[in-house]
Amino acid sequence: MSTAFQYEELDSKIGLLTFDLPDQKVNTLSRAVWQELSGKLAELEQQSDLKGLLFRSGKPGQYIAGADLKEFGVLMASTEEAITGSLVEVHDILNRVNQLPFPTVALIDGNCLGGGTELSLSMDERIATPNTKIGLPEVGLGLIPGWGGTQRLPRLIGINAAIDIICGGKTIPASEAAKLGLVFDIVPAESLIEEGCRLIEHLQQSGDWQTTRATRSGPLGLNEDQATFTFAVSEGGIRGKTSPKHYPAPFIALKAMKEGVNETLLDGLAVERKCALEVVGSPNSSNLISVFFMNNQIGRDPGLKNRDAIASEVNRVGVVGAGLMGAGIATTMARSGVPTVMMDVSEERLADGMGRAQHVIASRMKIGRATEADMVNMLSKLNTSTTHSALSGCEVVVEAVTENEELKTSIYGQLAEVMAEDAILASNTSTISITRMAKAAPNAEKFVGMHFFYPVDRMQLVEVIRGEKTSDDTVATIVKLAKQARKVPIVMKDCAGFLVNRILLPYMIESVLMLLEGADMDQIDKVATKFGMPMGPIALHDLVGMDTACYAGRVMVGAYSDRMVEPSLLQAMVDSGRMGKKAGVGFRKFVGRKKSPTADPEFNKLLDEHRTNTREFTDEEIEDRLFLAMLLEAQRTLEEEIVSEPAHLEMGLILGIGFPAFRGGILKWCADSGAGTILDRVSKYTELGKRFAPTDSLLQQAKQ
Repeated sequence: MSTAFQYEELDSKIGLLTFDLPDQKVNTLSRAVWQELSGKLAELEQQSDLKGLLFRSGKPGQYIAGADLKEFGVLMASTEEAITGSLVEVHDILNRVNQLPFPTVALIDGNCLGGGTELSLSMDERIATPNTKIGLPEVGLGLIPGWGGTQRLPRLIGINAAIDIICGGKTIPASEAAKLGLVFDIVPAESLIEEGCRLIEHLQQSGDWQTTRATRSGPLGLNEDQATFTFAVSEGGIRGKTSPKHYPAPFIALKAMKEGVNETLLDGLAVERKCALEVVGSPNSSNLISVFFMNNQIGRDPGLKNRDAIASEVNRVGVVGAGLMGAGIATTMARSGVPTVMMDVSEERLADGMGRAQHVIASRMKIGRATEADMVNMLSKLNTSTTHSALSGCEVVVEAVTENEELKTSIYGQLAEVMAEDAILASNTSTISITRMAKAAPNAEKFVGMHFFYPVDRMQLVEVIRGEKTSDDTVATIVKLAKQARKVPIVMKDCAGFLVNRILLPYMIESVLMLLEGADMDQIDKVATKFGMPMGPIALHDLVGMDTACYAGRVMVGAYSDRMVEPSLLQAMVDSGRMGKKAGVGFRKFVGRKKSPTADPEFNKLLDEHRTNTREFTDEEIEDRLFLAMLLEAQRTLEEEIVSEPAHLEMGLILGIGFPAFRGGILKWCADSGAGTILDRVSKYTELGKRFAPTDSLLQQAKQ
């Protein structure tokens, strides 16, 4: 029978325990693994003649990825007694690790996450390789580090650093871990065992490991003033970033530390278990874990059912356009190690584009997420040109000029003269039909949509849109390139608005229609953010620009004239120069160096000219109108098979517009609310026209 752990004794009377799950790419911690480890501990507990124990992973460059989330998902549906019993079992095992009759050292090489970090914290010391990353990302899944993390980490590195890592769900590099005292030293992978043995010898000679164990088993020792100040400031900081209603896990983790770190370790672990029960199995954590699995599923998805499609290697990319989107795309490709040439009509525009590229890296350097070496590497991969001929050696050329079909298609004729015969031409359009533009492309089979989202350096989603004649090999190549650029590609059929904008626009349009009917813009935005959106739809109009919103809405009205409405107010705002934040005025006025939004009395004059009503709205009605409009259009895209499966739609909205992940996606929101309940809510608005007509899928779900 294959086992997860192999034990050997080195010549120096130091034990070496290797964790290596058979037939798995990474090590994860399941109940079977914990039970096997318990058996190994029973043997080790009898070996008092050992000088010490080294613990390592048998997978080079991969330490422990954390808990087995599939198994954990089953546990979350169990009783409170079963969940508590599981936590007690793991706590007992880790306490036994901490009480072995000799010093223990974790040899960490690669990703050490979640439960892997908590296992390592139960050991006396840790040594890491330079490529190691250590983290406790549980709050991102709606959970807390419930295997001792909230208690052992503060006792090791101090309360403030522990709060930062735990409540922020942070993963830190080995260099930072060493500064914090989380790891003892950083050594090359080939030296781990040698340096581990050296550290064991040092611990035995000094006897420090016994003193340290005693200290870390007791209270942290914060006085009342320290505790009150630390936890009050930390809670305020967390509230500034998220809501306890939407994302309670960081607050519960903070509570576990607040109530547990000044107790003994055993009592602190009891506090942690009690706090863990507040989040384990909650709808919030269930939905966030579901999103995690959907994201992983898309990450493995080649984008095609045709497994014979061949994804070509891309060794050079061209980007036409050095504006916000073009420069962002070129920077992303260059940062990912792909030699890239950015082409535009003037040196001045290219200089602006290069400035934007450098700003991306510089801004990341300020927050410690990039280095001077990253800047040098990016610049070494990114070249510029004012001539199309520079694109001749590119396997993929991404067109990223202004969203104007006539301009785009006129450029395709020029590109045909310089692009290689087998090169792929991808358009970064957000609305224009790929099938229609393909008629002007050099080769319709090699023409595809590759829609990045703004800002490119921060937004993960890329929509890959296939036209009627786009080949499978073309799609496969673009999907592979997007993943190489560290993006999440979702493949879809061509339609007006594609996936994300098609579902987003009804939400945005409905907000303007309600404004015209008398709703207050601040109330509209507040309802949306209370629901969980990153910003309200009125604020979103100001951010994207009224000209962009107006044009995109017109495309939707043209394609779906039976249900889409074009508010006259948007064109009037464009005509009067109220373009939004970029112009300083839109629905709101933007003032000061930071362009903070504030009410603009001048806007009310324009609004009054276009009002259709002056009635008041309830929050419930605003939520219904915004999110039911979005849901119904989402269901229509599924009925038309715009994407191949619901998970792609859910992740498209979560990654593309920030639909609240804690709700599990818009379809999950419908399911959790109850399709019958949603149908009743929709029926209140059928008088508004076909945009609120129940879909076939909603009617069917309600019957079931």
